[in-house]
Amino acid sequence: MSAAFLAGVVAGYGIAVPVGAIGALIAGLSARTSLRVGAAAGMGAATADGIYAGIAVAGGAAVASVIAPVAEPLRWFGAVVLLGFAAWTAWGAIRGPGSGERADRPTTAFRAYAGILGLTLLNPATVIYFAALVLGSGGAGGGVWFVLGAFLASASWQLLIAGGGSLVGRLLTGPRGRLLTAFTSSLVIAVLAIRLVTGS
Repeated sequence: MSAAFLAGVVAGYGIAVPVGAIGALIAGLSARTSLRVGAAAGMGAATADGIYAGIAVAGGAAVASVIAPVAEPLRWFGAVVLLGFAAWTAWGAIRGPGSGERADRPTTAFRAYAGILGLTLLNPATVIYFAALVLGSGGAGGGVWFVLGAFLASASWQLLIAGGGSLVGRLLTGPRGRLLTAFTSSLVIAVLAIRLVTGS
């Protein structure tokens, strides 16, 4: 049990620690809204990692072979969604506080959770990563303990990112600060979206 859990923890940090577009989104949400919203977004990413770890443990090579043919379209779709989000964030910053979203549809914790969960699930590399780890350990994978370890590791890292974003948001509370963080977030997300499809 403990070896499988530890393997899951290592795998979870391995996939979560490199800060990509999802990490930038989580930090940006925390900076612009609240720690609660950012934490919910982080838990969405952790949930996706947990789901993919579970799929890898259950299916391994079979799942990876099914996803491989559609990996390229999924990457392109994810890149388009991220570019749209980057543009929306920048436009909201230009128009001023509160104008980036309709008054009757504020950013809620649930919307942040569901949105980041969906975006993270669009990354087929995650399930292939977990499947490779499971197959590399002889296919045993550790079952539920491996999945739990991966989920908790990812969740702890995503919550750390959300906390960092919230701290930055408190330090940059003025109009110029909000504009700077929104544009920085948009630029980072756009660059990462382009890298998603170019592989560079």
